[in-house]
Amino acid sequence: MDIIQKPEKEKKDNAKKMMLWFGIISLVMAFAGWTSAYIVSSSREDWLKDFDLPSAFFWSTFIIIISSLTYILAVKSAKKDKASQATVFLWITLGLGIVFIALQFKGFSQLIGEGYYFTGPTSNITMSYIFLIAIVHIVHVVAGIISLLVVLVNQIRGKYSSTEVVGMEIGATFWHFLDLLWVYLILFFYLYR
Repeated sequence: MDIIQKPEKEKKDNAKKMMLWFGIISLVMAFAGWTSAYIVSSSREDWLKDFDLPSAFFWSTFIIIISSLTYILAVKSAKKDKASQATVFLWITLGLGIVFIALQFKGFSQLIGEGYYFTGPTSNITMSYIFLIAIVHIVHVVAGIISLLVVLVNQIRGKYSSTEVVGMEIGATFWHFLDLLWVYLILFFYLYR
């Protein structure tokens, strides 16, 4: 029986994709755990039910969705050998990622302005969960920005083309996951009170 050997590069690319998916599955499990704990804790007597999420969180949701679209356009441009266009879209994605983080911190400021704190004598369990989950997501967005910077540097160096976009696609997949994760979280916080 003949065994078809895959080229070495294809094996490496598949291994990278598999590692990414293992990481994504781990993150899904972690955030599922935190949101499950949020649901279980909502039966507590001191659970805060009447609160408004900060407007900055909704604006950040819009920004991260747009950033996913610009990343898609970057990948499409690279696949069409439009290197300068791909580079521009990657820069825009990076800028939007930074704006997302800034808006998240503005949202934290809005929560604090309403008298809600992460810890301390004036904190409550509801807001502690919201702060914790949002902060952990921000940490992962920072990881996504680092990944995006690597992709951007590789793009500027001419690494990507119509025949080689695996690295950019892997970065984009992680970025889209972070986008979908935040959309899930904001809907979860909005609908489950």
